[in-house]
Amino acid sequence: MVDDPARFDIPLYTVAEAGRYLGVPTSTFTTWAYGYTRRPPGGAPVHGEPIVTVRPRTTPGGAVVPFIGLAEGLILAAIRRAGVPLQRIRPALTRLADELGIDHVLASHALYTDGAEVLYDFAEHHGDTPEARSARELVAVRHGQRVFGEIVDSYLQRVEFAADGYARLIRLPQYQHASVVVDPSRGFGQPIFSHGGARLEDVLGRFQAGEPLAEVAAEFGVPATDLEDAVRIAARPAA
Repeated sequence: MVDDPARFDIPLYTVAEAGRYLGVPTSTFTTWAYGYTRRPPGGAPVHGEPIVTVRPRTTPGGAVVPFIGLAEGLILAAIRRAGVPLQRIRPALTRLADELGIDHVLASHALYTDGAEVLYDFAEHHGDTPEARSARELVAVRHGQRVFGEIVDSYLQRVEFAADGYARLIRLPQYQHASVVVDPSRGFGQPIFSHGGARLEDVLGRFQAGEPLAEVAAEFGVPATDLEDAVRIAARPAA
């Protein structure tokens, strides 16, 4: 039974916001959310189905991505960072969902506990195809156990799961020092600093308005090194 249906149903982020929080281009998250059709010269159209959860937009430019879609995107960002083309891993992800028999598999604890084994088996059954090679790139064997490779595992470590087996909190991956989390039960699901609990947007806004960094950090109870890290990320050009 799902503990908090709002994690699945209430849109909290625009596609651009979701991409920014995860450090992926808006165009990339758009293809994850809505799929794509590409028409190579002289070839048949190539289709990719949506792979993260989105909800209908209720206002122009409004939020469409619920928390669970952001959690799914986090793992896709790890796959992308590992250098595995998504179009080659899609069949394996479909197999993963079928084998584990659950929805939102990318945001589930079952991915953490059983996903590497399923992907390894997929690779073994598909020989030397591009899809099998891509699946193998995500899996390592340590002490006789099939586990995810370092990058995917490090992203999975950023997720806390609720009793229903689905993500309930995410630690955003871009920060070197700051712990910035997304928790749909706090701050309307917007990123907050773990230390102090202030919304990222509120703290950055005060600094960007011209207040000294040390004063802003003290007022919000955010370590200065965390705020410096957040300022560095916010200053990056949009993807």
